[in-house]
Amino acid sequence: MGGVAAFDPSTHRSFLMKNRLLTVAAIAEVVTGLALIAVPSFVIKLLFGTDVAGVAVITSQFAGLALFALGVACWPRTGVLCGMLTYTSLATVGLVYLGLGGRWVGPLLWPAVGLHAVLTLFLTRAWLNRKEDRSA
Repeated sequence: MGGVAAFDPSTHRSFLMKNRLLTVAAIAEVVTGLALIAVPSFVIKLLFGTDVAGVAVITSQFAGLALFALGVACWPRTGVLCGMLTYTSLATVGLVYLGLGGRWVGPLLWPAVGLHAVLTLFLTRAWLNRKEDRSA
């Protein structure tokens, strides 16, 4: 019949355990992502026992961006929206950097930059509106 639910210690413990587990997973993904962004050849050598070169280095760095964003999304209290915003904004910057460098420019690079930039704008707007909704 309505009213306030009784406090259940087992539910609280389960919630805390889930948050701890998500925090550990988030830290692992963020650290791995940052390592792949900073030293992709070294990480790939440690993980798979082989060297990478050329576009495989760039692909590894973008995998690092995705893992970093996954870590942000898994961090308690940030959520999927923040994780996706992190990924699209970092991908936009990374793709622009590649495009301006001129070495790795295919026919879909600049459209991908535009798509990620637009997604970043929409996700930023959604994130800011969510923050405003909380304060109201």
